[in-house]
Amino acid sequence: MKVVIAEDHYLVREGTRRILEDSGEVSVIAAVGTAVELLDAVSRLSPDAVITDIRMPPGHHTEGIAAAHEIQTRFPSVGVVVLSQHANEQYAFALFSHGTAGLAYLLKERVGDVDELLRALREVVAGRSVIDPRIVEVLVRSHTRASESPLASLTARELDVLGEMAQGKNNRAIAEALSLSESTVEKHVNAVFAKLALGTEDSLHRRVAAVLTFLRHAPSGGASL
Repeated sequence: MKVVIAEDHYLVREGTRRILEDSGEVSVIAAVGTAVELLDAVSRLSPDAVITDIRMPPGHHTEGIAAAHEIQTRFPSVGVVVLSQHANEQYAFALFSHGTAGLAYLLKERVGDVDELLRALREVVAGRSVIDPRIVEVLVRSHTRASESPLASLTARELDVLGEMAQGKNNRAIAEALSLSESTVEKHVNAVFAKLALGTEDSLHRRVAAVLTFLRHAPSGGASL
């Protein structure tokens, strides 16, 4: 297999190159340090697959995921193995948001397991997908927490209303923020109170209790995550 490696840490990049080339199954045709260089290498060299870190210059955010999506759009036959230092559910959702075919998400610790890394490369080249077992565990735990949350029974719009309520807005301000009528907002607010079993206290106390529930149980980043 012809492979391009994208990793901004020199030692990790060269170590990965050596491990792959020593296997006798892979020819590393380029090893680069940024997402821009990765896309250029893929365009010029037509590899079978790419191995890329998620966090790379210039921002050290999710450049590797953005590059993976662009590669899949422009070069759909190229498989992409994305490596991460941590088992992060948000990264997994972002990577697989447009589909799973030809994509793998592994923890960086797998780089030392050449058989596992080669298996992932073979799978993505064949158009299949691979996800690290530890990341699967994180996703399962997250789903379990979400299904057990008191917020699980709320609709998307009710979560929107509750999120605005958590910012201290009254019904009129919520209506303006969400482009709804005040009467519609009031219906959503009452539905939130009912679903969260907050029907016996006065309105102010129910709003406070609802906001506390939201703050305790909403996923990091807000209800739209």
